Amino acid sequence: MQLGGNARYINTQGGSKRNPNDKATDEDSRQPKGYLESVRDIMRMPATTADPRIPARRVTASECARIFTKQPRNVTMLVREFISDSLYNPAYGYFSKQALIFSPKRGFDFSKFRDSADFLKTIGVQYQEMESELDDVRNIPRQLWHTPTEILKPWYGYSIAQHIVRQFKADSAGKQKGQPLVIYEMGGGNGTLMINILDYIRDNEPGIYSSMEYNLIEISTKLAKQQLRQQARKSQIPHTNVNIINKSIFDWSKRVDMPCFFVAMEVIDNFAHDIVRYGFETGEPYQAFVRVYDDGEFEELYEPVSDPLITDYLRARAELSGPSYNTPALPSALYRKLRSMVPFSPNLTRAEFVPTQAFEFCRVLGKYFPRHRLVLSDFYELPDTVPNAVDAPVVQTRFGGAMVPCETYLVQPGWFDIFFPTNFELLKQVYDHVCQSGSAPGSSPAHSRVCTQREFAKENADLGMTRTRSGENPMLDFYENTKFLIS
Repeated sequence: MQLGGNARYINTQGGSKRNPNDKATDEDSRQPKGYLESVRDIMRMPATTADPRIPARRVTASECARIFTKQPRNVTMLVREFISDSLYNPAYGYFSKQALIFSPKRGFDFSKFRDSADFLKTIGVQYQEMESELDDVRNIPRQLWHTPTEILKPWYGYSIAQHIVRQFKADSAGKQKGQPLVIYEMGGGNGTLMINILDYIRDNEPGIYSSMEYNLIEISTKLAKQQLRQQARKSQIPHTNVNIINKSIFDWSKRVDMPCFFVAMEVIDNFAHDIVRYGFETGEPYQAFVRVYDDGEFEELYEPVSDPLITDYLRARAELSGPSYNTPALPSALYRKLRSMVPFSPNLTRAEFVPTQAFEFCRVLGKYFPRHRLVLSDFYELPDTVPNAVDAPVVQTRFGGAMVPCETYLVQPGWFDIFFPTNFELLKQVYDHVCQSGSAPGSSPAHSRVCTQREFAKENADLGMTRTRSGENPMLDFYENTKFLIS
């Protein structure tokens, strides 16, 4: 199994495999400065035995999804395309073959638990039982992952519904009076959040429920079918005001001019990122791409930034109002000048994973949902991320019943989850900037706020329903590494 790859600079314009800033001759076989940081990296990243002179064409994840049933060879892909293909390819992607969502058969009566530890023990037993059942049936190590929607159901979903209803009522008292409630949810998993939101509104706000519309956008065909089954069987009375839309949000092309809520819970952590490194002398950004050789080995290569999406993101980030964002990957000019005087010092900075797909998501919202209100939640920090990089992901797989983290994203597609922490304060600035820039006549200027899971729960959740006998409350105490972005 492929677990690693090499990384170096390549100038695709001239076909040379050395940095133009490196004064070595063409015959010099030394690797360019900055391509590996240590002997440990060299030992960790096996070199390919394939012939690098074999032509390789640039492909995208969407092209791979249409054409290939196994990962193509002798191709190059931008890092975000490589990660997207690894996760979402319908034939060999991680979410199409490995990932399953842990879902207890029913919600828990928290008053029966002594404390949070007692609750976690029960969760652990059920989790292990489901893992064992999967391994026995399929004889392959599938990964289960859990969300607050599932282990705190229905109360977590009710808290989202409570927020939406309160904001909808406030809007209806103003300019949006007489408009029906319209919700779009992206990446609905098992469909549990959808059911919980609809149940809450039906039982507590029948007047709003009678005219509301719920649209679930799901890229996975398998999950879309499961969500349809959920809609029909999970409630005592099936909900008939639901539309399941089986497509990627990045393929969205229909403009929604009516006011709506857009819900995205635990979704953007799997949005692919690009990698950018900066020249120490000039600060010029270089984009990474992955070369897949004919023997299946991977290699990370660099070229000057030319991709339109990376270019637009870096430009938008530079134009943000308020405090300017200085990437931790690029040291101060003085430090860079001093470091350039050190013999054999790298000429490229450490890598920065830039959230280009999250940026594109913001543009989709601004362009096609100009009157939306956003409810988004995800991780803002994670353990065991890929080392020596800014905003790096966690890359992990399940082996022998345990989760095993990896030190590189250059892994065999389909076997590894790749997920990222979100810089919520930066995302807020980018979201506001993009939505304000693309706002149409009649739309409201984007105004958003960031809050923690605890703060959101205190505002919206029925905390009495998730309190244990000791007074500990999983709704407040769990998922402390998540935040909300609300507009």
